[in-house]
Amino acid sequence: MRQWALKFGQSFANQIRRRLPIPSDKWHLDEVAISIAGRKHWLWRAVDQHGVVLDILVQSRRNAKAAKRLLRKLLKKQGMAPRVMITDKLASYGAAKREIMPGVEHRQHRGLNNRAENSHQPTRRRGLVTPDGLVHQH
Repeated sequence: MRQWALKFGQSFANQIRRRLPIPSDKWHLDEVAISIAGRKHWLWRAVDQHGVVLDILVQSRRNAKAAKRLLRKLLKKQGMAPRVMITDKLASYGAAKREIMPGVEHRQHRGLNNRAENSHQPTRRRGLVTPDGLVHQH
């Protein structure tokens, strides 16, 4: 089994990656409070204009350092900067954008960020949910 995976695994992974939709150049960023083991954390998420989840990040803080970490992670994963970045009015996004992506247009508006704010589209990581509700990451 291991030899089979070594021989064919990478080609299967490449085929799956090629079939993924190409993310658009408009990113919607948002953060939401979650509770982990009784402590408050922040789930930072980024989606494109079509609602495709680009990346998520859980942080214990909601500051510019956390926003910078999200932007760096997004740039590394996507390989390119967006044309437009849409956020809510949190000042941390502006501070992080000025340092990480100074040439990107930044729109801050309460109504524009509905794509990321949409609570009816839960943020999911790729994983296997067992019948008892446990999530196993791949």
